[in-house]
Amino acid sequence: MFKQIDENYPRKEHFHHYMTLTRCSYSLVINLDITKLHAILKEKKLKVYPVQIYLLARAVQKIPEFRMDQVNDELGYWDILHPSYTVFNKETKTFLSIWTPYEESFVKFYKSCLADIETYNKSSKLFPKPNMPENMFNISSLPWVDFTSFNLNISTDETYLLPIFTLGKFKMKEEKIILPVAIQVHHAVCDGYHVGQYIQYLRWLIEHCEEWLNG
Repeated sequence: MFKQIDENYPRKEHFHHYMTLTRCSYSLVINLDITKLHAILKEKKLKVYPVQIYLLARAVQKIPEFRMDQVNDELGYWDILHPSYTVFNKETKTFLSIWTPYEESFVKFYKSCLADIETYNKSSKLFPKPNMPENMFNISSLPWVDFTSFNLNISTDETYLLPIFTLGKFKMKEEKIILPVAIQVHHAVCDGYHVGQYIQYLRWLIEHCEEWLNG
């Protein structure tokens, strides 16, 4: 469901400025310590990628500014955003983009995500899964590159307000497993404060992974 913003929106002036005068998005890369999480996933024999997707999606639901969008020229936010993510086709060396309905229950989401990947991972289409919802955000993965910076250059007539995430390759640093994640947001709807809130909650989820992995 899409909920319109009312007249009391505190960032009204900021939104207008960054939508009309200084239109810009910005990006940053964070390094996530996933040492503990990685060990638990290895013990439970769980695949890492669906877990990464779940983490990013669950944190998106927590921060309203990460779910803000424009529908029919009306500003508002989605009550839920589903993740769309890339999958590499090993035969053609191309990628495809599919989506999985978000579930707060990790077990349910993990099973659905695995099933979607298994169903479509050999497709030659860019968007093989039908009925793609409008309330969706994008995740891409570059498991070959442990980048320290990343930037997307989006050129469209319409302004894209939803966040975009790019996952990098794990790297070892002082016996810790570090995952680089690039976050790109539009300044019209999302300030540094909101990105900070998102990152704080994402790190909390990773640190407390035992609380949700079985749920």
